[in-house]
Amino acid sequence: MLTTKQLPRAGARRSREAWAAAAFGLVLLVGGSARAQDKGSINPSPLPRLTHPDDPSTPAKELFGRKTSPAKLETRTIGFYSKGCLAGAVAMPINGKTWQVMRLSRDRNWGHPDLVRFLERFADKVPQFGWPGLLVGDISQPRGGPMLTGHTSHQIGLDADIWLTPMPNHELSREEREAMSATNVVAADGKDVDSSVWTPAHVAVIRAAAEDPQVERIFVNAAIKKALCRDAGSSRAWLYKVRPWWNHTYHFHVRIRCPADNADCHGQPEVSGGEGCGKELDWWFTDAVLHPTPQQPGPSKPSITMADLPAACRKVLMAP
Repeated sequence: MLTTKQLPRAGARRSREAWAAAAFGLVLLVGGSARAQDKGSINPSPLPRLTHPDDPSTPAKELFGRKTSPAKLETRTIGFYSKGCLAGAVAMPINGKTWQVMRLSRDRNWGHPDLVRFLERFADKVPQFGWPGLLVGDISQPRGGPMLTGHTSHQIGLDADIWLTPMPNHELSREEREAMSATNVVAADGKDVDSSVWTPAHVAVIRAAAEDPQVERIFVNAAIKKALCRDAGSSRAWLYKVRPWWNHTYHFHVRIRCPADNADCHGQPEVSGGEGCGKELDWWFTDAVLHPTPQQPGPSKPSITMADLPAACRKVLMAP
């Protein structure tokens, strides 16, 4: 494992940066896991009306975050995972025999029908691994688009967060869904999983998701990736889809491919570079990553506006 005195040389560093850019589309994909565990409310207050919604400088998240129903248009994903929107979304039912949806107050259980069908199919598979069912976190907003809190991706209805906590043996109350926390499976030092909570079932569930041909990427904390590399055994062809990223200690993030008949959806290139269990993984456990030097706050990054999104997203936003 690399130490702070053995950080990659320029060539290796460029290789690592290229790998990260290809894996994550040059954007920060997801907000911190702490945000994912923020409690919800059983009586969420409606957002105030915008004074100037037609102002071109209005952040797109303020507009999409106020839409409470899907666009009544032909179903299609528009744009990229971190810069797009979703027409004709469908809601993931909040209860199924093998799943329950969490944080209902966020109204983020909307997705492309392909993703909802995948989640239902995947949920029905996990009991065979000793995992009673899925607790499903954020998917997307009713019309996709940028979110007010928590994520940069999840904009086109093809991303879903799945808690690293098996579904309880009872139907959760609304209060439980808003207040319950998922399980942090990473050890306090960030160098490995917590052996007191990590189980073979975690490996089996993530593996089953990765082996589905519809899945394009799975994002997990680097410590989880390390454990999967160690525990995968001899059948390892699925590991290349599982990519490390910051946070992701309470959930894993599943991303499916663009629908084949959806020309407006822009996916990612295939992952290259093998299993991802070599030196590129060691980098995540250096002091520079685990204990970064505090940075002085710089200027805020400008919010995405409607002008930054595909032109078709305006039609989605304005549709009945």
